[in-house]
Amino acid sequence: MTFYEFLVFIHIFSAILGMGPGLVMTFVVTNVKPTNMTELKHAFKIRNSLHILTMVGGSLLLITGIWMGFLNTYWFTQGWYITSLILFLIALAFGPLLLKPRSKPIKRLFEVYNGEDIPGEYDTLSKKLFHIEHMENIIFLIIIALMILKPF
Repeated sequence: MTFYEFLVFIHIFSAILGMGPGLVMTFVVTNVKPTNMTELKHAFKIRNSLHILTMVGGSLLLITGIWMGFLNTYWFTQGWYITSLILFLIALAFGPLLLKPRSKPIKRLFEVYNGEDIPGEYDTLSKKLFHIEHMENIIFLIIIALMILKPF
């Protein structure tokens, strides 16, 4: 196995490790349909565990993707590569700029709320968070399509 083939292996493995859990994080909470705060908090703990995988996988994706670009410098002239890299950086910026501000109120609600019934406020907050996560997932699916098809 050449070094480049090793990078491709790590890149694909990282995509599975990072993108797979990232694509299902929202569904862990929405499709399970928690009926009380204990279940909802548990679903968010699972989400947080999945998020660790997405961070590790995403970091390896970026590192190996740029490394492969430096080994194949003509990629920096290819639209699919540049577009994928820009979209990835945009998606990366979603975390601190869009996701964190929308998840903080939910975390705060979990800390201060004392009942077992899920408050109506959660629905409003979660819809805002999950909307951004769905947008981010669409970006990642576009990136995957660009990596496979290399259309331009």
